[in-house]
Amino acid sequence: MPFVIDASVAACWAFKDEGHATATQALERLRTDTALAPSLWWFEVRNTLIVSERRGRITAADTAAFLRLLDRLDVALDRTPNEGAVLALARRRRLTVYDAAYLELAARERAPLATLDTALASAARAERAPLLGD
Repeated sequence: MPFVIDASVAACWAFKDEGHATATQALERLRTDTALAPSLWWFEVRNTLIVSERRGRITAADTAAFLRLLDRLDVALDRTPNEGAVLALARRRRLTVYDAAYLELAARERAPLATLDTALASAARAERAPLLGD
């Protein structure tokens, strides 16, 4: 069964000093399932890596190695969000449009959401959307 993954989960995989049960569960699940993400995920993950390079947390070589690993995972990017639903979720749950896009995709696909973002997880619970790890 597919699940929706946000950038916070992928970022957790990139850093050796971070670990979280939800991120581990999502990575394990990717062995047999497809992850879905709005197309903005591609940019968010790479932005996290570049910012981490600037801060000296990782190197350009670390970024390249991580992106090669990420390319081997079955993550399908969704390019067809429901604009009305995204905006309604952002307004109702006081989310960024970016976070609302993840929640809208999870709701539309009836798929659990994997996130480490507490505000997004709270909004998902309020919307009765299943969370990976709950």
